[in-house]
Amino acid sequence: MNAVAFNEPGLENLNFVNVPVPEIGSNDVLVRVVLAGINPIDYFIVKGLRPVTIFPHIPGSEFAGIVEEVGENVKNLKKSDRVIVYPRIFDGECDFCLEGKEMLCRSGGLIGQVSQGGFAEYTVVPSKNVFKIGDNISWEIAASVPIAALTAYHALKEANVGFNHLTVVVGASGNTGMFAVQFAKMMGAKIIAISRKNWVKDFGADYVTDMERAYDVVRNVSGGKMADVVLDSLGSETFAKSLELVGLNGKIVIFGALTGGEATVPLFKVYSKHLSIVGTTGGTRKEMMEIIAKLDRLKVKVWKKFGLNEARKGLEELFSPQRDGRIFLEIN
Repeated sequence: MNAVAFNEPGLENLNFVNVPVPEIGSNDVLVRVVLAGINPIDYFIVKGLRPVTIFPHIPGSEFAGIVEEVGENVKNLKKSDRVIVYPRIFDGECDFCLEGKEMLCRSGGLIGQVSQGGFAEYTVVPSKNVFKIGDNISWEIAASVPIAALTAYHALKEANVGFNHLTVVVGASGNTGMFAVQFAKMMGAKIIAISRKNWVKDFGADYVTDMERAYDVVRNVSGGKMADVVLDSLGSETFAKSLELVGLNGKIVIFGALTGGEATVPLFKVYSKHLSIVGTTGGTRKEMMEIIAKLDRLKVKVWKKFGLNEARKGLEELFSPQRDGRIFLEIN
């Protein structure tokens, strides 16, 4: 089968290769990958910023496809089912797994990092990670659920976003941002999207502004109270400004560090305003099931699609100033 893989970290070492189709175990599913989403996590894995131990290594943590074969113990799936794949390997036995927080499994990790990923024509995953979807769901939506949509949904739930909460989404036109806007709208929130892309208003944002004008917009919309919740997935370049947007007893939720992982926290502002700084990552399988029930209400902005042999170019384009939506790899 065709795949992209690397033996040493670095984009220059990511090569289009032919490797054997992986064999399945009794509790596994062989998925013929149709479409894969390209995310910053894939870039960090290929660059060596997230270490891997399997070589040659096939990256790709977010993908959707069609069941090709199931192990002898798998009863809930069959050949030709359209599926998405929960992207976390988990043991189901640790304290976090028993609480239903599989994304925090003490012995787990991301598919595409601790295991071979979806940047290949076929990949093997545990059956407990595989969820069926309807024939009416586009592959672009399906391939956005495991990371882009699930990460945003989980973050909003952790922040307890609800009716009429003023919610600011920083980077609202990004992979997770466009879904955060849609889910926050479903939860009844009033949304200020921080983006230079006006199309995010069509995704449910009540107001769209850039970071330079965000403080004034949030102050005016809130009547001086500022935001109940701010979601910031961008990191060090925006964190200080995001913190200024949060009102008394508010929350700032962080689930990414695309622009850098270091920030200075003014402690006086945190405790004097009774703020919560909440870190989140991924989401649960239960939340993925909740998202699947909403798939026909979601949409995605697609910027570019690349062939599997163009995976290196697709990863490079993540950081293009012209990027205007999601980037996908078309595989089968």
